[in-house]
Amino acid sequence: MKKPQKTKVYALANYKPDNPALTAKWVGLSNALVRSGQALNLAEKRLLMLAVSRLDSSKALTFGEVPTSRVHAADYAKEYGVDPNTAYEALQAASKSLYERSITMFEPAHTRQGKPLKPIVTNMRWVGRAKYHEGEGWIELGWWPELLPHLTGLKREFTKYKLQQANALRSIYSWRLLELLMHYQSTGVAEYTIEDFCTSMEATEKQKQNFAKIRTKIIEPAVKELIEKDGWLIEWKPIKTGRKVSKLRFEFKKNPQEELSV
Repeated sequence: MKKPQKTKVYALANYKPDNPALTAKWVGLSNALVRSGQALNLAEKRLLMLAVSRLDSSKALTFGEVPTSRVHAADYAKEYGVDPNTAYEALQAASKSLYERSITMFEPAHTRQGKPLKPIVTNMRWVGRAKYHEGEGWIELGWWPELLPHLTGLKREFTKYKLQQANALRSIYSWRLLELLMHYQSTGVAEYTIEDFCTSMEATEKQKQNFAKIRTKIIEPAVKELIEKDGWLIEWKPIKTGRKVSKLRFEFKKNPQEELSV
């Protein structure tokens, strides 16, 4: 018979986790970053957005300033409702993978002789450094300098939401859809071209070629989870040009019954 594995025990020294009742965490991202391809799995997204919530999105940095953000496993566990071992493993795995993760942004190009040019593609890293201390259970991220204008000093064209809105989500697609909707939270109507939506969701080539797969694998599960776990009322529809889906339109608002029950 195999011996049962022992539960790992990690030192936390005198560290005390954040008190969510006293610390409202906000995530601020430029709209360009919201629409980008982010190349993150759910654990990486959770860690990065918890780190982003520690930045002051409205405060401009001084020239040459490159801040770092430290996240403790205890805070990760408390924020996302996972056990401490899962939190430690997520931080340890992320310390190895985050440096390799890159963001893909698409910037519209000017026309030439009346004809539109293909967009300018920019790739950049999330972090320039990821430092992990296994014994103390924390990771420290050094942000990529060219990314910082998309995280700090945000005055216009940015999206902001409470991290608490996403902490119960179990799908990266749900989280990305939440961000895409929050981009239009003032109107409650979001409309994206199918190309932009697929870029943000990092749909596979097979999914791009078959809208039924985008519907069943991405949109419907994400909408369902946002309705059930974050209390939204969401209606959506594909908009066709000819026989092909060219745009997606989402109409959304908070469920008043959910707000009354809080």
